[in-house]
Amino acid sequence: MEYIEMKLLKQSEKSMVHMIQEKQSGQLFIRKKLKGRLEVYQELQNCQHPGLAHIYEAEFSDDSTEVIEEYIEGQPLGSTQLSDRQLLDAVKELCSVLEALHGRGIIHRDIKPSNLILDKEGHIRLIDFDAARMPKSGRETDTRLLGTRGYAPPEQFGFAQTDVRTDIYALGVTLEQLFGEKAKKLHCRHMIQKCMKLDPDKRYQSVKEFERAFFHRKRRLLCAAAALILLLAVFLQYPFRQQSYHKTSMAVLPAPENPHWDGDTGIGVWNHVPDSGDGAEAGYHWRLYWSKTDELPDLSAQTWVQEGSMRGNNFVSDGEEAAVYQVSLSEQFQENGFYYFAVSADGDGGQYESSPYAISDAFAYTGESAPLLQAPAGLTWKKAADGSGNIQYYAAWDNLDDYEDADSFNVRVYNADGDFAGNNIWTKEEIVSIGQGGVWIDRKMMAQESGPYRFTIQVYSSRPNEYHSTIMPDEVPEEYFSPWNDIG
Repeated sequence: MEYIEMKLLKQSEKSMVHMIQEKQSGQLFIRKKLKGRLEVYQELQNCQHPGLAHIYEAEFSDDSTEVIEEYIEGQPLGSTQLSDRQLLDAVKELCSVLEALHGRGIIHRDIKPSNLILDKEGHIRLIDFDAARMPKSGRETDTRLLGTRGYAPPEQFGFAQTDVRTDIYALGVTLEQLFGEKAKKLHCRHMIQKCMKLDPDKRYQSVKEFERAFFHRKRRLLCAAAALILLLAVFLQYPFRQQSYHKTSMAVLPAPENPHWDGDTGIGVWNHVPDSGDGAEAGYHWRLYWSKTDELPDLSAQTWVQEGSMRGNNFVSDGEEAAVYQVSLSEQFQENGFYYFAVSADGDGGQYESSPYAISDAFAYTGESAPLLQAPAGLTWKKAADGSGNIQYYAAWDNLDDYEDADSFNVRVYNADGDFAGNNIWTKEEIVSIGQGGVWIDRKMMAQESGPYRFTIQVYSSRPNEYHSTIMPDEVPEEYFSPWNDIG
């Protein structure tokens, strides 16, 4: 193909970047001439993800690399004011693209707001892989010490070889910039601080681990202004966008079937969508709607009152073979009327788009003036050996008998630095069936091999018309925590 140089975008000793136009079609591209043989671009050609620019051509010599890639029209996040909803979407989409890169052994090494483009369709696109590398065994440090000071951790400047935790550090700095003052006030501050630990072993060890921690609060705090969120506008489609490979490469997952309330428990249930993943990897988004009447809400017109994400938590009921997923929403009920939930299967960002939302039946809520369910008392750690002799830890409390079988307990674990380490939700029925008197704590939550940990418990009522779920303040007082326990 023949190109016309339209504009010089960037020039330095190591690179020259032009916007170019293909003569025959008029389509715009980016052409990069880079110093050095950057074989990471060859790997990027095979990495199909909507958050990346498509690489059309990559040519290599011993001392240079030339790349033709997709031109993305949009604004850098550093120069764009994002709504709460856009912030959440940005975190979700950035985690998705980083997971895809890290899965191929690619470390970006220069994540920052100016390298994140909000495109014309409102999606996040990660650009500029000139500093990217693929870790090599046997090396203690990187050969090329590149990156942006302020966003790069110590190991990126010669103290050790960079790995996925390098990008996690830069992710934390970037989110701190994007959230601004909110990063100091909201639940996310502990997670951002953990990303930015100087010691890589004290950061999140994977993007998936960070994502699960970040979204465990179901986005409630960032969605306080949900009633003011505007519907997404339909943007004009440009010729070069219509030809983009990634926009046609993904199928849409089917919507979850049979979303319904489990009787009067306030628990939403739906059939599993197999292509969304299995076990703990299966992901779903939910939205909660409220109405004065029992008429189904119009999802395209009515604003939800809360939304969130969840993974795993599947079970098989009544001997059926099909997996069924559930989430307790009773803690969200505030005003008498009718509640509905809508659920969407989460696409993997590479092969599948997320599904449309499917709407449940109505839940008639009359418990606006109901008393609070009794809080757990006498929090304590229990440990027991499993069948292989390995020690398992459980979060336990004294008054388990005060609850019904369908009441569920959200145990959140924190380390000595005050960082959220993970959570697990079990019903009383599950606790009794295991027979250890508490909720099992997955050792994967404890990134450190040993050290003190403690937990809190919030109870989700399965009788929302009789009792409210217990309240967990945003700033958790000391009396809500269990004693410390040294995990050996």
